[in-house]
Amino acid sequence: MMDAEDPNDDVQYHIGVGSDDVANAVLLPGDPDRLEKITKFWDDSEIRGAHREYRTATGTYDGAPISVTSTGIGGPSAAIAVEELARIGVDTFIRVGSCGAIQPEMDVGDLVITTGGVRQEGTSKEYVREDYPAVANQQVVMALIAAAERLGYDYHTGITMSADSFYAGQGRPGFEGFEARGAEEMIQELKDANVKNIEMEAAAIMTIANIYGLRSGAVCTVYANRTTGEFRTEGEGRAAETASLAVKLLAKMDEAANEAGAAQWHPGLALD
Repeated sequence: MMDAEDPNDDVQYHIGVGSDDVANAVLLPGDPDRLEKITKFWDDSEIRGAHREYRTATGTYDGAPISVTSTGIGGPSAAIAVEELARIGVDTFIRVGSCGAIQPEMDVGDLVITTGGVRQEGTSKEYVREDYPAVANQQVVMALIAAAERLGYDYHTGITMSADSFYAGQGRPGFEGFEARGAEEMIQELKDANVKNIEMEAAAIMTIANIYGLRSGAVCTVYANRTTGEFRTEGEGRAAETASLAVKLLAKMDEAANEAGAAQWHPGLALD
């Protein structure tokens, strides 16, 4: 572990890795056990750090450098990961996980590619005023869409609500049936507003990345549909494979932008 008083040591206090341990693009699952489920799609990988909920592996996907760091559950621990990874040179973050869908047409196993977030969590409020938007980077969104299309996975794009609580904060009953105030109305209100899904990290990750001028986005596999009542842990690898391919596509997009002398990749470059 780093010496917090040594400015020459870039190994970060919580995640336990330094700049030589990670690629510029990092996937962010919650569960540390998901590392192996993600890296199985890569060409190669090596564990570079393990401390608390944070496990990091680095390798290549179709020749593109890529890393993965688990963040644990919720915005507070995800924010620590983003902060410390940014400090060692990471510029692209893609949340990879599972979620609950709230639109009836969304099936278990489908992907949700987040375009923006409802900041129901509290972590991002520690950083910036509540009306600041949580928005996914447009290049990350386009790369995730292209990856899902190439892989043939059904997907939806739209707004994600991020909560701090798995139970009360997502309208689920707590111990002995406890229901938080407004729980019954919350899911319907979000559904009426065309929010697609609920999870616990995306809004904090996107807000912090935008504040720091970094790229971020999220892709989650639907495990449950809160409207239809369907629940199955199905298609877990789809989000992982899609995010991994998206990193490769982002690398190609960056290369094309550099060759064209553009500040960033845009669809017009594909027309040349």
